[in-house]
Amino acid sequence: MNSVIFLTIVLLALSSYFFGRKKAILIQSNKRLTALPKFYGYYLAIWCGAPAFLLYALWSIFEPSIVRFFILSDYSSQGLLEGELNLFYEKVKSLSRNQYSGELTAELQRSAEKYLNFRDIAKWSKVVIVLSLLIASTGYAYTKISNNTKTREPVEIFLKGVFFLSSLAAILTTIGIIFSLLFQTIEFFQVIPLFDFVFGMHWYPAKAFVRDASETLDPSMYSDTFGAVPIFAGTFFIALIAMCVAIPIGLLSGIYMAEYASKRLRQYAKPVIEILAGIPTVVYGFFAALTVGPFLKDLGLSLGLEVSAESALAAGGVMGIMIIPFISSLSDDVITSVPQNLRDGSYAMGATKSETIKRVIFPAALPGIVGSILLGVSRAIGETMIVVMASGLAANLTLNPLESTSTITAQIVVILIGDQQFGDPKTQAAFALGLSLFIVTLVLNIVALSVVKKYREKYE
Repeated sequence: MNSVIFLTIVLLALSSYFFGRKKAILIQSNKRLTALPKFYGYYLAIWCGAPAFLLYALWSIFEPSIVRFFILSDYSSQGLLEGELNLFYEKVKSLSRNQYSGELTAELQRSAEKYLNFRDIAKWSKVVIVLSLLIASTGYAYTKISNNTKTREPVEIFLKGVFFLSSLAAILTTIGIIFSLLFQTIEFFQVIPLFDFVFGMHWYPAKAFVRDASETLDPSMYSDTFGAVPIFAGTFFIALIAMCVAIPIGLLSGIYMAEYASKRLRQYAKPVIEILAGIPTVVYGFFAALTVGPFLKDLGLSLGLEVSAESALAAGGVMGIMIIPFISSLSDDVITSVPQNLRDGSYAMGATKSETIKRVIFPAALPGIVGSILLGVSRAIGETMIVVMASGLAANLTLNPLESTSTITAQIVVILIGDQQFGDPKTQAAFALGLSLFIVTLVLNIVALSVVKKYREKYE
């Protein structure tokens, strides 16, 4: 029913746009319009869809809570705990869907019947009220356009409000993510000293067992357990290997595609390179774990080297291949957008093509190239599946690319797998790692923006 109401609102709003534009054309034959005919269509479509959709959204959000309140109102005065009420309500919903297999009581059956009655009342009330509002708002808007009132200004005000709310939603989402990380991280550092976390040399969260809520928290049980230096080192080490692969190949291929390749070669080669960006990361993880890792191990044995089956080199190398299209495609687009007069001026001074690229085009395109590299670094630091599948989960502090190591994202996955008690430092460590990753990414963005600003001012 909800999908039917939603589709009805969308279809009527689209139909009202064409109807409003047609009405404006008819008005134009007799009098001068206050705006273009399309604004009449927008005006009618907005009044047709926006109020009804807003009511539909609010009703869908609050309906479950209201129904739950009426179902549990008979039992809230019996001294039941919140958990017991939630469990009873879930049983009621399961019984109403004929999916309950437990003990059937008279109270449960009565509540299930009451639940079905309330759901039916809410469903049909929603249909009637939403459609009534849709008809009323559409009639109001039709009267307005029939009187040839101003339509462009209200439409622009509405669109400005939509853009503002969209921006506000993005900002509030970012703030919510920060605070969700921050609160859990603060609780974590109330047990684990910040110095031990940042400078500790041993990461072994399995040592910190999950305690019961009734147990007294003893910080000594977590000593020498949450030292994040091996995790930070592994993250940056694998990202460094990935960027050593991605930056030269991606940047050189981007320069070749932009400056040297023929149009026919560019037409086919660029989409082939960009296919790499569409491959799921889990596929790269399989490739690294089942092909690259064993190949490097066999190659190392033939050379007399000891290579781990889950090595940082395998994970970083495959991650670099994954990042190549980001740097290559963006660098190609940035270099192509450099004004032709810069090239012509360089050629007029007697410079060769390679000298022009090195001394004119590359510096002018540097802000965009730095942006592409930053995107690649952020992708490398935040990658999860490849490092989980190909680099191992042991937090080894090593700079040997032939050994296994772990990263921040891999440890977050390990910590949060399965049922967890979120009040325990073992689980809160994942939030501390997430906040650390956020801070690192923020610093990288600040550095990149400063570089971009410096060269943008130079070439504007």
